[in-house]
Amino acid sequence: MKRPTIGILTWREGKRFAEPTYFRRLLKAGQELGCTAFLFSPKDVLASGKQVRGYVLDANGKWQSRLFGRPDAVFDRYRYTPTQAFKDYVAFRRTSPFLYANNRLANKWRVHEVLHRDSRMHRWLPETLLYNRQNLIKMLGRHSLLYVKPLNGTGGRNILSIEKHGGGYRLLGRDKQRAKISKVFSGISAVLRWTDRWTRQEKYIVQQGLRLQLVPARAVDMRLLIQKNGQGEWSITGHGFRVGGERSATSNLHGGGKAVPVPAFLKPKFGEERSAQIVRDCEDLAYQTAETLEDHFGRMVEFGLDIGIDVDGRAWLIEVNPKPAREIFREMGATEQYKRAIQRPLEYAIYLAKTQGREGREPQLKRKVASR
Repeated sequence: MKRPTIGILTWREGKRFAEPTYFRRLLKAGQELGCTAFLFSPKDVLASGKQVRGYVLDANGKWQSRLFGRPDAVFDRYRYTPTQAFKDYVAFRRTSPFLYANNRLANKWRVHEVLHRDSRMHRWLPETLLYNRQNLIKMLGRHSLLYVKPLNGTGGRNILSIEKHGGGYRLLGRDKQRAKISKVFSGISAVLRWTDRWTRQEKYIVQQGLRLQLVPARAVDMRLLIQKNGQGEWSITGHGFRVGGERSATSNLHGGGKAVPVPAFLKPKFGEERSAQIVRDCEDLAYQTAETLEDHFGRMVEFGLDIGIDVDGRAWLIEVNPKPAREIFREMGATEQYKRAIQRPLEYAIYLAKTQGREGREPQLKRKVASR
């Protein structure tokens, strides 16, 4: 087979891209893997559909455009933004005839519905309802801590925690600019009024909060990255803990959190044997999540899972991200895992380009864990 060409679908404005540092590393990984990778946006596909204006790096590391033929496979990295450009992208995906390594995933509520229909997932899922006043009152009657999250939010923006506190309620959150918000109310009526204002511009879910107090006064979760490899198999690339900043509702690294290797975090709290059991349960959760979502939404290439570990060592699936960051490995100094995390979507896209016409279907999901 000729040198495969892999298109990377993303937002572009002029020569500005959504994730320029990551894309530079991704294109370099493409060279190392023996493929030609280029960036493009929906508006870069010529009317005939047979040519694409793609962007690559020249010898000086500057972005330059070139005309390419139809790519052999496409890795979709177009991430959600509340803009017309995103609506145009959604319309493009509905009609685009390219061979995609990954289908689109739905919003948080739809993902929860799909997962909840699979009884194998139940032990890992916190209670989750669509946000409205009635559901918020109902959930506050059942749980002392709740999270209110936008259906399409990313990066910890617009997430609000509501906690019963000293006879009243404490609200912590981050707005669209990730600025911290902190409020205290004595009665539920004030909470409802304030939360209604917080949620007025888009749809939200309300989710059972978990007692993840492994580090006092800080949000903590595990980020686990599961990806398809060059043989078309799901494989766990790695995981690490994110410890949020003080009095922050989220653990996101770009919101002030820090990355900690899993053994260094778990063993002092649970011991070696129990820590190993917790990790195995998280990996089982990841494989089952990938299988359940792929069965419903079609071919996928990677998921970043946010997993909460409570004080008893029980794993809970907090969130699924189909277009995850991988900076946690770089922050932990896990160089090989970071490199693998960048390479794997391209490895799978190359595999797909080589085998799609010959095999005509996806291979059976296989449980193969990457060496760590």
